[in-house]
Amino acid sequence: MASCPLAVLQAKVESGSSPRDFLAALRRDPGEPVRVLAEIKAASPSRGTIQGEIDPAAIAKAYETAGAAALSVLTDWKYFSGTGAHLIQARAATGLPTLRKDFTIHEYQVWEARTIGADAILLMAQILEQEEIERFLSLTHQLGMTALVEGHEPEEIDLILRTGARLIGVNNRDFRTMKTDIETTIRLREHIPKNRIVVSQSGISDQSQVKRLAEAGVDAIQVGTSLMEGGDPGGRLRALRL
Repeated sequence: MASCPLAVLQAKVESGSSPRDFLAALRRDPGEPVRVLAEIKAASPSRGTIQGEIDPAAIAKAYETAGAAALSVLTDWKYFSGTGAHLIQARAATGLPTLRKDFTIHEYQVWEARTIGADAILLMAQILEQEEIERFLSLTHQLGMTALVEGHEPEEIDLILRTGARLIGVNNRDFRTMKTDIETTIRLREHIPKNRIVVSQSGISDQSQVKRLAEAGVDAIQVGTSLMEGGDPGGRLRALRL
Protein backbone atom coordinates (compact mmCIF):
# COMPACT_ATOMS: atom_id res chain seq x y z
CA MET A 1 0.00 0.00 0.00
CA ALA A 2 2.62 2.53 1.10
CA SER A 3 4.52 4.26 -1.67
CA CYS A 4 5.85 6.83 0.80
CA PRO A 5 7.04 6.10 4.36
CA LEU A 6 4.48 6.98 7.04
CA ALA A 7 6.99 9.22 8.82
CA VAL A 8 7.35 11.29 5.66
CA LEU A 9 3.56 11.66 5.37
CA GLN A 10 3.34 12.72 9.00
CA ALA A 11 6.03 15.35 8.50
CA LYS A 12 4.17 16.71 5.46
CA VAL A 13 0.97 16.98 7.49
CA GLU A 14 2.71 18.85 10.29
CA SER A 15 4.11 21.41 7.86
CA GLY A 16 1.00 21.65 5.70
CA SER A 17 -2.04 23.92 5.77
CA SER A 18 -5.03 23.44 8.06
CA PRO A 19 -8.08 21.53 6.82
CA ARG A 20 -11.24 23.34 5.74
CA ASP A 21 -14.35 22.80 7.87
CA PHE A 22 -16.21 20.03 6.05
CA LEU A 23 -18.70 19.41 8.85
CA ALA A 24 -19.87 23.02 8.97
CA ALA A 25 -20.25 23.09 5.19
CA LEU A 26 -22.87 20.33 5.32
CA ARG A 27 -24.74 21.55 8.40
CA ARG A 28 -28.18 22.75 7.27
CA ASP A 29 -29.77 25.51 9.33
CA PRO A 30 -33.58 25.69 9.72
CA GLY A 31 -35.25 27.10 6.61
CA GLU A 32 -32.20 26.59 4.42
CA PRO A 33 -32.13 24.40 1.31
CA VAL A 34 -30.50 21.00 1.47
CA ARG A 35 -26.73 21.29 1.07
CA VAL A 36 -25.09 19.53 -1.89
CA LEU A 37 -21.94 17.44 -1.67
CA ALA A 38 -21.07 17.39 -5.37
CA GLU A 39 -18.99 14.50 -6.62
CA ILE A 40 -16.26 14.26 -9.22
CA LYS A 41 -16.02 10.79 -10.73
CA ALA A 42 -14.97 9.39 -14.08
CA ALA A 43 -16.59 5.96 -13.70
CA SER A 44 -18.60 3.78 -11.34
CA PRO A 45 -19.24 0.04 -10.94
CA SER A 46 -22.93 0.49 -11.73
CA ARG A 47 -22.51 2.70 -14.83
CA GLY A 48 -19.03 1.93 -16.10
CA THR A 49 -17.25 4.86 -17.73
CA ILE A 50 -19.13 8.14 -17.22
CA GLN A 51 -16.52 10.41 -18.79
CA GLY A 52 -13.38 9.10 -20.42
CA GLU A 53 -11.29 12.14 -19.56
CA ILE A 54 -12.15 14.60 -16.80
CA ASP A 55 -10.86 18.02 -15.83
CA PRO A 56 -11.25 18.02 -12.03
CA ALA A 57 -10.39 21.71 -11.65
CA ALA A 58 -12.96 22.83 -14.22
CA ILE A 59 -15.65 20.58 -12.73
CA ALA A 60 -14.90 21.80 -9.21
CA LYS A 61 -15.20 25.44 -10.32
CA ALA A 62 -18.49 24.69 -12.06
CA TYR A 63 -19.84 23.03 -8.93
CA GLU A 64 -18.76 25.92 -6.72
CA THR A 65 -20.39 28.48 -9.04
CA ALA A 66 -23.59 26.40 -9.10
CA GLY A 67 -23.84 26.41 -5.30
CA ALA A 68 -22.21 23.21 -4.07
CA ALA A 69 -21.39 23.26 -0.36
CA ALA A 70 -18.50 20.79 -0.61
CA LEU A 71 -16.75 18.42 -2.99
CA SER A 72 -16.39 14.65 -3.04
CA VAL A 73 -13.58 13.30 -5.23
CA LEU A 74 -13.09 9.65 -6.08
CA THR A 75 -9.47 8.55 -5.70
CA ASP A 76 -10.00 4.80 -6.17
CA TRP A 77 -8.65 3.72 -9.56
CA LYS A 78 -9.91 0.13 -9.79
CA TYR A 79 -13.64 0.85 -9.65
CA PHE A 80 -13.94 4.59 -10.28
CA SER A 81 -10.92 5.57 -12.43
CA GLY A 82 -9.98 8.10 -9.75
CA THR A 83 -6.58 9.30 -8.54
CA GLY A 84 -5.14 11.44 -5.80
CA ALA A 85 -4.20 13.97 -8.47
CA HIS A 86 -7.91 14.49 -9.20
CA LEU A 87 -8.45 15.58 -5.60
CA ILE A 88 -5.40 17.84 -5.54
CA GLN A 89 -6.54 19.62 -8.71
CA ALA A 90 -10.17 19.97 -7.62
CA ARG A 91 -9.42 21.31 -4.17
CA ALA A 92 -6.83 23.80 -5.45
CA ALA A 93 -9.38 25.25 -7.88
CA THR A 94 -11.97 26.22 -5.24
CA GLY A 95 -12.44 27.23 -1.64
CA LEU A 96 -14.72 24.27 -0.95
CA PRO A 97 -13.89 21.62 1.65
CA THR A 98 -13.18 18.32 -0.05
CA LEU A 99 -13.85 14.68 0.78
CA ARG A 100 -11.54 11.91 -0.34
CA LYS A 101 -13.91 9.14 -1.40
CA ASP A 102 -12.10 5.83 -1.26
CA PHE A 103 -12.15 2.53 0.59
CA THR A 104 -10.40 3.49 3.84
CA ILE A 105 -9.17 0.36 5.60
CA HIS A 106 -5.82 1.46 7.06
CA GLU A 107 -4.61 4.43 9.12
CA TYR A 108 -1.94 5.12 6.50
CA GLN A 109 -4.70 6.18 4.12
CA VAL A 110 -5.93 8.82 6.56
CA TRP A 111 -2.50 10.43 6.73
CA GLU A 112 -2.18 10.11 2.97
CA ALA A 113 -5.57 11.80 2.49
CA ARG A 114 -4.45 14.82 4.50
CA THR A 115 -1.19 15.15 2.56
CA ILE A 116 -3.08 15.42 -0.75
CA GLY A 117 -5.35 18.08 0.72
CA ALA A 118 -8.44 16.11 1.78
CA ASP A 119 -10.47 17.79 4.51
CA ALA A 120 -12.58 14.68 5.09
CA ILE A 121 -12.56 10.96 4.46
CA LEU A 122 -15.25 8.32 3.94
CA LEU A 123 -15.64 5.45 6.39
CA MET A 124 -17.96 2.59 5.46
CA ALA A 125 -19.77 0.59 8.14
CA GLN A 126 -20.43 -1.96 5.39
CA ILE A 127 -16.76 -3.03 5.52
CA LEU A 128 -15.45 -1.80 8.90
CA GLU A 129 -15.94 -2.97 12.46
CA GLN A 130 -16.97 -0.55 15.22
CA GLU A 131 -13.48 -0.54 16.73
CA GLU A 132 -11.93 0.33 13.38
CA ILE A 133 -14.34 3.21 12.81
CA GLU A 134 -13.64 4.57 16.29
CA ARG A 135 -9.90 4.38 15.65
CA PHE A 136 -10.21 6.18 12.32
CA LEU A 137 -12.49 8.81 13.87
CA SER A 138 -9.92 9.48 16.57
CA LEU A 139 -7.18 10.00 13.99
CA THR A 140 -9.30 12.28 11.78
CA HIS A 141 -10.10 14.44 14.82
CA GLN A 142 -6.40 14.52 15.67
CA LEU A 143 -5.65 15.79 12.18
CA GLY A 144 -8.46 18.36 12.24
CA MET A 145 -10.38 16.46 9.59
CA THR A 146 -13.95 15.15 9.37
CA ALA A 147 -15.17 11.63 8.68
CA LEU A 148 -18.37 10.91 6.79
CA VAL A 149 -19.43 7.53 8.17
CA GLU A 150 -21.92 5.70 5.98
CA GLY A 151 -24.19 2.70 6.23
CA HIS A 152 -27.15 1.16 4.42
CA GLU A 153 -28.76 -1.30 6.83
CA PRO A 154 -30.40 -0.33 10.17
CA GLU A 155 -27.80 -2.29 12.13
CA GLU A 156 -25.01 -0.40 10.35
CA ILE A 157 -26.57 2.94 11.31
CA ASP A 158 -26.89 1.71 14.90
CA LEU A 159 -23.19 0.79 14.86
CA ILE A 160 -22.29 4.24 13.53
CA LEU A 161 -24.32 5.93 16.25
CA ARG A 162 -22.42 3.96 18.90
CA THR A 163 -19.13 5.37 17.59
CA GLY A 164 -20.29 8.94 18.27
CA ALA A 165 -19.83 10.01 14.65
CA ARG A 166 -21.37 13.41 13.99
CA LEU A 167 -21.64 13.17 10.19
CA ILE A 168 -23.68 10.17 9.07
CA GLY A 169 -24.24 9.06 5.51
CA VAL A 170 -27.15 6.85 4.50
CA ASN A 171 -26.28 5.06 1.28
CA ASN A 172 -29.40 4.41 -0.75
CA ARG A 173 -27.64 1.75 -2.80
CA ASP A 174 -27.98 -1.88 -1.86
CA PHE A 175 -24.57 -3.30 -2.80
CA ARG A 176 -26.06 -6.79 -3.14
CA THR A 177 -28.36 -5.74 -5.99
CA MET A 178 -26.80 -2.34 -6.92
CA LYS A 179 -30.31 -0.85 -6.87
CA THR A 180 -30.98 2.53 -5.25
CA ASP A 181 -34.02 3.75 -3.34
CA ILE A 182 -34.13 7.10 -1.52
CA GLU A 183 -36.76 5.64 0.82
CA THR A 184 -33.79 4.01 2.56
CA THR A 185 -32.70 7.42 3.82
CA ILE A 186 -36.23 8.45 4.72
CA ARG A 187 -36.79 5.30 6.81
CA LEU A 188 -33.47 5.48 8.60
CA ARG A 189 -33.55 9.26 9.21
CA GLU A 190 -36.22 8.70 11.86
CA HIS A 191 -33.78 6.67 13.95
CA ILE A 192 -30.90 9.17 13.85
CA PRO A 193 -30.77 11.86 16.56
CA LYS A 194 -31.45 15.42 15.43
CA ASN A 195 -28.03 16.56 16.62
CA ARG A 196 -26.27 14.47 13.95
CA ILE A 197 -25.76 15.75 10.41
CA VAL A 198 -27.27 13.38 7.86
CA VAL A 199 -26.23 13.00 4.22
CA SER A 200 -28.31 11.02 1.73
CA GLN A 201 -26.07 9.24 -0.79
CA SER A 202 -26.67 7.64 -4.21
CA GLY A 203 -29.58 7.54 -6.63
CA ILE A 204 -30.53 11.22 -6.48
CA SER A 205 -31.27 12.76 -9.86
CA ASP A 206 -34.27 15.11 -9.73
CA GLN A 207 -35.82 17.88 -7.64
CA SER A 208 -38.76 15.79 -6.47
CA GLN A 209 -36.32 13.48 -4.69
CA VAL A 210 -34.45 16.41 -3.19
CA LYS A 211 -37.70 17.91 -1.90
CA ARG A 212 -38.74 14.63 -0.31
CA LEU A 213 -35.38 14.25 1.38
CA ALA A 214 -35.53 17.84 2.63
CA GLU A 215 -38.94 17.23 4.14
CA ALA A 216 -37.55 14.15 5.88
CA GLY A 217 -34.95 16.29 7.65
CA VAL A 218 -31.86 15.44 5.63
CA ASP A 219 -29.06 18.01 5.87
CA ALA A 220 -27.25 17.27 2.64
CA ILE A 221 -27.23 15.09 -0.46
CA GLN A 222 -24.24 13.50 -2.13
CA VAL A 223 -24.67 13.47 -5.90
CA GLY A 224 -22.23 12.30 -8.55
CA THR A 225 -23.35 10.27 -11.53
CA SER A 226 -26.41 12.38 -12.41
CA LEU A 227 -24.24 15.52 -12.38
CA MET A 228 -21.33 14.07 -14.34
CA GLU A 229 -23.41 12.62 -17.16
CA GLY A 230 -23.99 14.88 -20.14
CA GLY A 231 -20.99 17.20 -19.95
CA ASP A 232 -22.51 20.10 -17.97
CA PRO A 233 -22.07 19.30 -14.27
CA GLY A 234 -22.67 22.89 -13.14
CA GLY A 235 -25.88 23.19 -15.14
CA ARG A 236 -27.14 19.86 -13.84
CA LEU A 237 -26.42 20.94 -10.26
CA ARG A 238 -28.34 24.19 -10.71
CA ALA A 239 -31.30 22.23 -12.10
CA LEU A 240 -31.21 19.85 -9.13
CA ARG A 241 -31.07 22.40 -6.32
CA LEU A 242 -34.29 23.64 -4.75
